[in-house]
Amino acid sequence: MSYAYLFKYLIIGDTGVGKSCLLLQFTDKRFTAIHDLTVGVEFGSRMVSIDGKKIKLQIWDTAGQESFRSITRSYYRGAAGALLVYDITRRETFNHLYSWLADAQQHTSPHMVIMLIGNKSDMESRRAVQKEEGEAFAREHGMVFLETSAKTAANVEEAFLSTARAIYRKIEQGQLDVTKEGNGIKIGPPPPSVVRSQSAVRQKSQGAGDRSGCC
Repeated sequence: MSYAYLFKYLIIGDTGVGKSCLLLQFTDKRFTAIHDLTVGVEFGSRMVSIDGKKIKLQIWDTAGQESFRSITRSYYRGAAGALLVYDITRRETFNHLYSWLADAQQHTSPHMVIMLIGNKSDMESRRAVQKEEGEAFAREHGMVFLETSAKTAANVEEAFLSTARAIYRKIEQGQLDVTKEGNGIKIGPPPPSVVRSQSAVRQKSQGAGDRSGCC
């Protein structure tokens, strides 16, 4: 399927915050309660529509363990957007946001769009981080904030689409040069109809050349 742009995404945050489950819910519309810890990175993709244009989201789910941080950092380069995820039931995952954000800012383009995600909103009875705290952190660092549930799918779609819309707005406003390497954005291939049309023009031109040569 043809698309206007490809956006490269990262999902970052501590281990066990639900990064892989968010990706699975967004790409496959399903949830699994038992998920092996990500080793290195995992990958998923999905086509979405932004302002009538087809956008392909290429999403890299990174490992949260400290031992994999060097691998994770190598994937920051050339990313257009990132979901920075913490678990609302585990205070330490919220406290570690400063470290994750510092990593992202050091290794990515200054134009990368980062959305803060407080995951596992379905576990309200075990909440350790108040929604207002997440909102304040996001406001302080110029990020958009949402609480999500990979289990119930609450706000999962909106998290990915909001990030895509923010990236697309930057393209429209000229803040991102889509021809420049390292922005995490690629112009999509032309639709099949255009390819066929170009091919027909070439064949017609070659045919005219053959006829002119025989006279």
